[in-house]
Amino acid sequence: MDEQHRAQEPQSWGPRNSQGSAPPPNAWSEPPHGPPPNSPYHGETTPRPKKRHRVFLWLFLAVQILFLIWVITGAASGSGTPDECQGQTGDALKLCEDASDVGTTIGVGLIIGLWAAVDVILGFSYVVYRLASRRT
Repeated sequence: MDEQHRAQEPQSWGPRNSQGSAPPPNAWSEPPHGPPPNSPYHGETTPRPKKRHRVFLWLFLAVQILFLIWVITGAASGSGTPDECQGQTGDALKLCEDASDVGTTIGVGLIIGLWAAVDVILGFSYVVYRLASRRT
């Protein structure tokens, strides 16, 4: 038989010396600390977080202040004797003032209803905005 068809010699199960000797596990050096030298964060240790602008919060607070001022001025406009009731006396004066107070109450109620509707619309738009801009 020639050498190509000859069976290989059995190998021993011990460590091989043909590849060279590896250093013992305790001889390994520690990995370098910090980012790699070609990294864009070489000068900084951690990137700064992006500052969130709270535009919706300030818009919401501005709307609340405007509606609060509107309700206060609407309620204050109904105090005192209205110009239409000047010159009336007795039951006619009482009826005119009561009608004016009812009108003021209805007006302030409409303002508060509009305020609640605007808050609901702002709340839904904020929820839609947050759902659309969240990271997956």
